[in-house]
Amino acid sequence: MIELHFSFIIPVYNRPDEIQELLESLSELEDTFEVIIVEDGSENTCEQIVKSYEDQLNIVYFFKNNTGPGDSRNYGMSKAKGNYFIILDSDVIVPKGYLTAVREALHFKFLDCYGGSDRALDSFSSTQKAIDYAMTSILTTGGIRGTVQSRVSRSYEPRSFNMGISKSAFLESKGFGKIHPGEDPDLSIRLKALGFKVGYISGAHVYHKRRTDLSKFSKQINKFGLVRPILLHRYPDSSKLTFWFPSFYTLGLVIGFLFLLVQLHFVLYFYALYFFLVFIDSLINYKSLKIAFLSVAATNIQFISYGLGFILSYYKIHILKKNPEKTFPNLFFNT
Repeated sequence: MIELHFSFIIPVYNRPDEIQELLESLSELEDTFEVIIVEDGSENTCEQIVKSYEDQLNIVYFFKNNTGPGDSRNYGMSKAKGNYFIILDSDVIVPKGYLTAVREALHFKFLDCYGGSDRALDSFSSTQKAIDYAMTSILTTGGIRGTVQSRVSRSYEPRSFNMGISKSAFLESKGFGKIHPGEDPDLSIRLKALGFKVGYISGAHVYHKRRTDLSKFSKQINKFGLVRPILLHRYPDSSKLTFWFPSFYTLGLVIGFLFLLVQLHFVLYFYALYFFLVFIDSLINYKSLKIAFLSVAATNIQFISYGLGFILSYYKIHILKKNPEKTFPNLFFNT
């Protein structure tokens, strides 16, 4: 196996405060690596913050026009000196043992592309913890996507908030496409088709802030739902029944309320039981009634927002046969 030289690739867009926390966490890692910061046309730049870490990190700063996170990551990887790239979102914090876990895992079983999980820090807000619960719990989409993945999986799709990719895989695949969000599963699917090994590293977790309020979370998740049918249109073989679960959940909830008109309650009883399980599980995890209630809300927002987006996009793309880029132009960056 070749010796690994890591380059962290971090696109930034108007988030200087977040990048400071991330760089502070990287400065505490016990390893040698390069950090590439790509400012994606920000008005509120992080250049001065990056300069303040030049004595602590091997760090390089680039400013470019706004072309989206996928293209910015490609730009950063094209400038990097390492042979293995670690892609992070600017709103994550990296634990001290991160690179040790990555090196050990890749030495045991080399992966051309890996993904890791995310967690919430105690310092995160109650809403951020609730959103983290909705995204990672075994009772929510964390259970659908799988919280414990095999080292090499044909179905696992690393996410770009915490993803590693070898230089050779980047060069052959040409990196991320112009769709956003969805650029990370798009890349994962293409890498697998090219024969590269894609998998999960259980110890390579980061602390991910995600959205700071439920409204922003809903808009983000709705876009995830819109994107998936577009990816299914591109890659029919990637279809899985689990992609439909949020839509089934949403339709079932609507049916439950309609049944109330004829005095039938049994459908909503199942939902009430599910809400109770989510509430108790979150309460056990966080020891907070507020976070438990917010977790129920965040879970419903996640399923409904994704489900509605998926149904709308599937209808337009797969039933009406409309052009994805013309139908949903806000999901594509023209670079």
